[in-house]
Parts: sequence; C-alpha cells; structure tokens
Amino acid sequence: MLALTLLAGLAGSSFATPFFSPWNAEELFKRADSFISSGCSSTGTASCQNTTKETDLCCFQAPGGQLLQVQFWDTEPSTGPSNSWTIHGLWPDHCDGTFDQNCDTSRAYTDIGSATQGASDTLDFMNTYWKNDPDDGSDEEFWEHEWEKVSGTLDVKCLPSGSPKGAEAVAFFNTVVSLFKTLPTYEWLENAGITPSSSTTHTLASLTTAIKKGYGFTPALDCEDGALYQISYYYNLKGSVIDGTFVPIDAPEAGSCASSGIKYLTKTGSPVSTTTAKTTTKTSTTSTKTRTKTATTKTTTATDAPTAIPTKATVEAMQDGSQIGGLISKGTWSTQTLATYTLSGTADSFTLSSSRGSCGVSDGVFACGNGHSSTFSAVSSGGLILLAYEDGMSFSSDDVPSGSTAYAVNVGSDDDQVYTLSIVSA
Repeated sequence: MLALTLLAGLAGSSFATPFFSPWNAEELFKRADSFISSGCSSTGTASCQNTTKETDLCCFQAPGGQLLQVQFWDTEPSTGPSNSWTIHGLWPDHCDGTFDQNCDTSRAYTDIGSATQGASDTLDFMNTYWKNDPDDGSDEEFWEHEWEKVSGTLDVKCLPSGSPKGAEAVAFFNTVVSLFKTLPTYEWLENAGITPSSSTTHTLASLTTAIKKGYGFTPALDCEDGALYQISYYYNLKGSVIDGTFVPIDAPEAGSCASSGIKYLTKTGSPVSTTTAKTTTKTSTTSTKTRTKTATTKTTTATDAPTAIPTKATVEAMQDGSQIGGLISKGTWSTQTLATYTLSGTADSFTLSSSRGSCGVSDGVFACGNGHSSTFSAVSSGGLILLAYEDGMSFSSDDVPSGSTAYAVNVGSDDDQVYTLSIVSA
C-alpha cells in the first residue's frame, strides 16, 4: 500500500513555476470546471483487469491502475469537522501494490489556493475537508505535496486543446473531492451505532462490517497506538481520472489495526451538516444519477434497510445508471423475459426462490434450483432496493448478455462486467 510521510522535506522544496501563471486563479477554476472533459468512454475494461496491453493511456489508467481514496481521522491535533473524516489523498498504486512517486517534478505546482479562497465549490470544500496537521504546515502545502506525488497521473497531452496551465491539477482536485463526497465514513459508522468515544473500544470486524454495508466492499483500516486514524478505499478505473467510472474493489491487504480493542477517539471542533452532496464522480455500483457542472454522476451511498420488501419481484441488473436485463429463473443474467421471484422474510434477512426452486450462493456464484439456499438482505440506495449478500451489493459477470445468451452471476466485482441487482415489485 502506498505509505508516505507526506510532508517530510517539504519545507525545503521550491518550485520555479507558479501554478496559475499566466492565468488568474479564479478564472482558471471557472474555466476548468466548465470545459474539461476527457472525451474517453467510461464503460470499457477497468484498470488492472485488462488481459491485453492498452495503448491509449489517456483513456486507460496505467500505470497506477489501483487507486486508493485515503481519509484521515485526526485527533492530536484535531483537524476538520468533528463529525467528518478528512481527505488524505487519491493515490495511484500499481496493480501489484507498488507505486511511483514524484512522477513529473516539472508540474509540481505551487500557489494552488492563495487566490481562490471562495472562488469555487472545490476550493471551499478543500478548505474544510482537506486539512493539514498545523504542526506540519499549511493546508495548501499539503495539497501541493499530494499533487506532486501523483502529478504523472494526468498527462497534459490528454487535456482538451487550449486548456490553461495547471488545468490537469484542477481536474485532479475536482475528482478527489467528488470521490470523497461519495464516501461518508462517519455517517456509515454512525448508522451502525459506532460514534467517537474516549473509552469505548471496537473490533475490527464491527468497524469493517459497518463500512462495508455502505461501501459494498472491504476497506483497509489503519491504527496508531490502538486508535483508528486512517481508512483506505480501493478502486479500479474505467476511462480517465478526469471523468471516468471508479469501480470499487476489496482492499488487497489489511491495514494495521488489531482485531480488537480499537479506539475511535473524539475530535474537538464544530460539526457540519451531513446532507449528502451531489458530486461529479462516477462509480459503477449504483443507478442514482445527479449532475453538476461537468458530468453525470452515480453515487454509491447506501442508507438503512427499506421498511419492507415485496413478496413477489423481478430482479433487474443496473449498470452505469441503466437497466440491462436482469435475472431469469436459473439465476443467470439475461436480457430475456425476467423471472418472478418470491421473497420470504424481512429486509434484513430473507430468502429468494424462482420457479426452479430456492436460490443461493455456492462457490461465489448465485443460482436457483440446485438445492442451494442462502440468506440475503436489502439496502435502500438512490430510491432503489438493492439485493445484498453478506453486506456486499456488487455482482459481476464475464460479459453483457444479449439475445439468448445468459451469464452466471458472481458475487463481488472480480469479473469484467460489474452491476447491482435491483428488486422491483412484480
């Protein structure tokens, strides 16, 4: 995992080229917000999942195809709102977990925020949620250092013609902020009854389960002196980091927290409103669409279990915001006439059956009529009722079905086509 001492030696660094010269900073952010688009498809093969060499590296994230959205919970000293985690960064690891640093020192820009206070939603958000330890320097030094570490992620040749100097950094910061808004760690823990305390301790399993219920996958949790201080969410990427689709995956390795006795300490400071924000980042595990300045978005924020589930329903496959077929009676993914399923139980725990018989998961594959029976749950997300298995809401197949072709439904996101399953009353 990308482990950095983020500000070591930063005070002695100097960069010859000001970030925004010759552009006015406020104008740059407005221009960048209004016209930066990669022009890349976001429905192709995800990074780290290709089987052949990709040549268009403007539209395929390589190297660095395993991305980590990393958040801090700082208590000594406290930084950011008392009821929110803060941004650490977005780090592009290689698919094997190794990483590069200082990819392009010629674009180690400075003066990122001095002229942009209040000039854009992104900078306003960064000033609240992307905080440095004051003993280590200013917030802006933190942002500069984070960009310096990942500057090779966005090549200037991949930007639209006529983009102002520094536009790739603005696009990167927009992406970091947008992705962070889809990951309300504090809220997910709070929904499970886990709130900061100076004395209460938790197991790693309880913390992970609470996060996984909202995120759909297993993150990595890091502790120091027995206290939780960092979380890493892992993704692959379809398309460009500017406006591509982030595909969540399980953390390839565990963090540093012990299995039990974990403290989630309180922060000082003031709380902020936790109203879910609309973002410009695409994720591949939901069908909710919102829009701001530059892109259609699909957020993955899940809420509590629905108050009720239908007793008869079809199960529709939702991918990148659109329905593409659903489940037929065998439990396979197809674009043929969908089967009617019977649901027995409550939203927190129910069984499924089709005309073929009971349905279950065996060796990671969903199927009906083979004598298998599993317990499922339902999660409300963006107005939909999504099928969940062991708190995971993502399913995947080798390809997209068409005509009479159907594909096995695998639990998790290991295959090329990742989707969610929506329960629709029949």
